[in-house]
Amino acid sequence: MKNTFLIFLAFILVSSSFAQRVENFKLKDAVSGNEFSLESHGEARAVVLIFTSLNCPFSKLYEERIVNLNTQFGSEGFVFALINPHIGIEEEETSAGMKARALEKKIAFPFLEDGDQKVTQQFGITKLPEVVVITPGPTGFAVAYRGAIDNNPQMAQNANLRYLESALTAIQNRRSPSPASSRAVGCNVKLN
Repeated sequence: MKNTFLIFLAFILVSSSFAQRVENFKLKDAVSGNEFSLESHGEARAVVLIFTSLNCPFSKLYEERIVNLNTQFGSEGFVFALINPHIGIEEEETSAGMKARALEKKIAFPFLEDGDQKVTQQFGITKLPEVVVITPGPTGFAVAYRGAIDNNPQMAQNANLRYLESALTAIQNRRSPSPASSRAVGCNVKLN
């Protein structure tokens, strides 16, 4: 009986580790024109992907908070990148528009084009903005946190649950984020 339980427990642990594994992806940065590859960030503490768009009002409300989080954690080995799954779907969602927004809002990290939505679908993203924090490990990359940035889109100062900041602080302190997920609130991802 004890051996059966141990085998079952081992199966669950192995199964859950496979469920969180992340495949490499490559996307074009609208700002620099360079290619962003997940596997090129294996030395990072974590890669913070924020799925967003130019037109979503919720995304606009979070732009300053995202820039501030990058300022706070970017120098600590955290790599930030915005990903736009709406490029080419709406008239204003263009590379030029993404580059202009990055310059206007002083976004000093990649703003990636996911026009075919492969990366968006890989992570099952349904809302904008939605965050996926990926950590490198000996067996590859794994999702450490996914969900909302905080619990108050309208008023940053009234957010009392800062999910993303807490997740990054936990990773910084070599702990697993808790909670490891939260429900993202925002605009629906439009499928192309």
